[in-house]
Amino acid sequence: MALPPPQPQPPQAAGFPIEMSPDLAPIYANLVRIAHSTTDFVLDFARFLPGETKASVLARIVLSPLAAKLLLRALTENVARYEHTFGVIAIPMMDTASLTDNLFRPPHPPQEPPAPDSPS
Repeated sequence: MALPPPQPQPPQAAGFPIEMSPDLAPIYANLVRIAHSTTDFVLDFARFLPGETKASVLARIVLSPLAAKLLLRALTENVARYEHTFGVIAIPMMDTASLTDNLFRPPHPPQEPPAPDSPS
C-alpha cells in the first residue's frame, strides 16, 4: 500500500526570538514628530493630552533609512489588516478645527432615536 504524498508544511515565520524585560512598561503616545538626515530617521514619540499646554516627548527612536522603509511597510500591512478586521480608520477632518481639537474634544452625545410612528 502506497503512502499518501507528504503535505507541504506552512511557512515558518522569518525572524528571531525577541526577549522583553518584564519591567518594560508600555508608553502611550498620540503624536510623533519625524525628522531625517542623509543617514538616519528620528522619531520622537510624544503624548499631548487635553488640558496640557505642550506635548511631552517620551521616547526617541533613531532608525537607518532601510529600517524606516521596513517600518513603513510593516505599518502599512498591519493597518490594512486592522481595517479589514475592524473597519476603516477615519482621519478627522481639519476644515474648521485643529487636529488636536478633533482628537480631544468631548464626545458627541448620542443621537436621539427616531420617534416611533404614531398609530394611524
